[in-house]
Amino acid sequence: MLSRLRSSRLLRVLLALVALAFVGYGLAQNWEGTLEALGRLSWWSVAGACAAVMAGAGCMLLAWRSVVAGLGSPLPLRVAARVLFVGQLGKYVPGSVWAYAAMMELGRDHGCPPRRTFSATSLGLVISLGCAAGLAAATLPFTARSVAERAWYLVLIIPVIVVCLHPRILTWGLNLALRIARKEPIEQVLPGRALLASVAWTVLGWLLYGLHTWLVLGDLTGDFSLYPLGAGAYAFAWATGLLVAVVPAGLGVREAAMVAVLVTALDGHSLVPAVTTAGAVALVSRLAFTLTDVAWAGIGWLLGRGTQAPTETRASTYAAQ
Repeated sequence: MLSRLRSSRLLRVLLALVALAFVGYGLAQNWEGTLEALGRLSWWSVAGACAAVMAGAGCMLLAWRSVVAGLGSPLPLRVAARVLFVGQLGKYVPGSVWAYAAMMELGRDHGCPPRRTFSATSLGLVISLGCAAGLAAATLPFTARSVAERAWYLVLIIPVIVVCLHPRILTWGLNLALRIARKEPIEQVLPGRALLASVAWTVLGWLLYGLHTWLVLGDLTGDFSLYPLGAGAYAFAWATGLLVAVVPAGLGVREAAMVAVLVTALDGHSLVPAVTTAGAVALVSRLAFTLTDVAWAGIGWLLGRGTQAPTETRASTYAAQ
């Protein structure tokens, strides 16, 4: 299948259309509830939430680019945006392989061997999971204690990830994953400065993601002191959606986890039932991230046009995979 994806432009276009169809399906499932939620919000909170998510995704791009450069492929920013964001549309297609496959083939087009794209993407997910777990663990005990007590495993994830980021363990783990995926091992250990840069950009990205729930919560409740609750709720929801990898883009799982946190914290907080407010936040959050994925994919596709690596560079990439 991957060889066909590599050689057939038509298959690539069809995969992109299928991904967009699933994006539309995901939005249509909750469209009435989303419209009702939007009707309760001011335009500025919706626009601010979308802008915060766009900015957060931009930080994740810089984090991913730092890793792939550290592994030996310093992609220009516009090329990195094309590979990451266009490829990530594959996460909306059922099955966990499509985003990886699309990103590896897009990276190959620009001279980045699949093993580096695979390794950078895998490592980016691990770092993001660690940051999300850390943010949730730091906030939930003070905002939704009962949820924090049930999600005690988040605290255990953090030291495991820190240990796994040790250069020797990291290299061994990536090469093991590459061997399972039948790819060549990475050629070099990820430099510490590249890893630190990726962690720093990821942390900033998560802090920006927290703004989108804070703005929506503040608009719905009139209380703008709820940033820790909003940031922690989304971090917990995203981590839960990632761990349930069989669901495309965490669809449904993420919303349920976010509602569970917000209902616990908002019960009795305002005259509006907590479940109504929590559901509205979850639906608007899903809308903001879906629109961001599509918008960044479009931007990446436009920026990356005409930047394909020369034929001889792609040929050497095929030989080195």
